[in-house]
Amino acid sequence: MYDLVIIGGGPGGVAAGVYAARKRLKTLFITFDWGGQSTVSPGIQNWIGTINIPGAELAEKLKAHLDAYRSDIVEIREHELVTKIEKTEHGFTATTDAGGSYETKTVLVTSGSKRRKLEIPGADKFEHKGITYCASCDGPMFADQDVVVIGGGNAGFETAAQLLAYAKSVTLLQRGVEYRADPVTVQKVLSNPKMKGITNTELLEVKGGNFVTGLTYKDLTDGQTKEIPCSGIFVEVGLVPATDYIKELVPLNKYGQVITDPRTQQTQTPGIWAAGDCTDGLYHQNNIATGDGVRALEDIYMHIHAK
Repeated sequence: MYDLVIIGGGPGGVAAGVYAARKRLKTLFITFDWGGQSTVSPGIQNWIGTINIPGAELAEKLKAHLDAYRSDIVEIREHELVTKIEKTEHGFTATTDAGGSYETKTVLVTSGSKRRKLEIPGADKFEHKGITYCASCDGPMFADQDVVVIGGGNAGFETAAQLLAYAKSVTLLQRGVEYRADPVTVQKVLSNPKMKGITNTELLEVKGGNFVTGLTYKDLTDGQTKEIPCSGIFVEVGLVPATDYIKELVPLNKYGQVITDPRTQQTQTPGIWAAGDCTDGLYHQNNIATGDGVRALEDIYMHIHAK
């Protein structure tokens, strides 16, 4: 019987794992890989304490940090996916795709989410060659350049707002006639002279040579095909949380995110906490996931030792 099972090897999970080791909680750490979404980024410039770090290097450092502290108290299972969590008389059972079955008193879900991909001709070819899914990671690399944001929800407008700090121009494309973001946010962002919003569009193709040079779309208002010259395309068309394995046990919101108490990261199921991009937190970034993981671990420790 473990005190805790942590699911996921991103910043939130690793932060919780390091704290679990230091607090001597008997922990099983299960992850398929390390680092989370930002492993694909060539340079992360907002990881606090490090001016610039490639995503792959961050993943290595996260693993090394947990390895340095885990001693005999944190057991790591790599290249395994948790397929189901079940309630038991004394806690929970975590089952993995490798056939493992593990008993635990508590569970911390930090399995993250994946960006919904842009699915038009050229999108695969130019991923990481102008197409990016992380403005906070990659935005500064497009300073003084023309960029496009895909997606008219709050995430799209928040991305546009970030990019306006250093891009030459930002054009946001919305599929429908009306933006889905909050009206106040829309008005504020579109008031910037470097910003342009285009609604009622159908994306057609990403153009380029070695890197992105433009994006073509159909203007559904007049039926014409148009092209926007740009060197960067930031995609914000939604996230897919990795929560299928837990959906029978904890309440999820309409997006599939785990609903948590922001003071403690507790879910509505006693004994289960969640942190990072798989939760319904308002903002999702590496540093935020790390804080979520630490906050959850502190509460888990108090929960276990209050008995």
